[in-house]
Amino acid sequence: MAFGGSGVAAKPLIEAGLDPLHVVWLRVAGAALVLLPLAWLHRDLPRRQPLLLLGFGLFAVAGVQAFYFASISRIPVGVALLVEYLGPALVLGWIRFVQRRPVTPAAAVGVVLAVTGLACVVEVWAGLSFDALGLLLALGAACCQACYFVLSDHGSDGAEPANPLGVIAYGLIVGALVLTVIARPWGMDFSLLAGNADLGGTEVAAWALLCWVVLISTVFAYVTGVLSVRLLSPQVAGVVACLEAVVATVLAWVLLREHLSLPQILGGSLVLVGAFIAQSRAPKAPSPPPPARAPAHSAAR
Repeated sequence: MAFGGSGVAAKPLIEAGLDPLHVVWLRVAGAALVLLPLAWLHRDLPRRQPLLLLGFGLFAVAGVQAFYFASISRIPVGVALLVEYLGPALVLGWIRFVQRRPVTPAAAVGVVLAVTGLACVVEVWAGLSFDALGLLLALGAACCQACYFVLSDHGSDGAEPANPLGVIAYGLIVGALVLTVIARPWGMDFSLLAGNADLGGTEVAAWALLCWVVLISTVFAYVTGVLSVRLLSPQVAGVVACLEAVVATVLAWVLLREHLSLPQILGGSLVLVGAFIAQSRAPKAPSPPPPARAPAHSAAR
């Protein structure tokens, strides 16, 4: 729900004159600034898990944002969103064929239902067009989203698991540095943040919308997202995360007065069903093997 609220708050800022990449930079850099105390608290993490933090920042933070915004510059938003949310299916493929771990049938069914529902939510048929580069960029966003789920779970492995809050803090710092090069925020008109933006006919302070994007749709979203992956498993959390598109569509309907059609309502219901099926059959942790029994002749002695 927190991730799904980002678009509703960011769109008025973009319509007020801010460049989309600048909004993304403000979002990630602001969240990194808020979580600096956590980065200091877990300052030993870069020494223990440098590759995890670098990967999380590059793929789970900067990569998803950059690829998605690049893709929507060439293909319709609905198509880009649908391709991006192939990420949960890629997670299942990673778990099954790379990690060679079993995938629950319920998670597979949940992915199929969720992706089908998403096609209805974004009304993919309304703006269907073929642009090879645009589709490749959207697929890049899907791969980065899959990395988000895999890396969020990877930090819990090992004798000394990486603290999830530390991973998020350093990941956002890395993402902010990467996006600074891409977005070049020194060319931004910061005075726009002192004005107002139109939220569905209501004038709202631009700084208040930015605070929502930073604190709720980034800090709170990443914290709850990473914790949920570790509690649910990547394959289940990936399907439940498809609800982001549903939440975004409903909030746009309520707050921005955007039209919500019958196929979108039915598609949202299908995503809900898929998420419920996936999480209702979460894989259980393997039980430890029974202790080895002593040989009979040893017991006799």
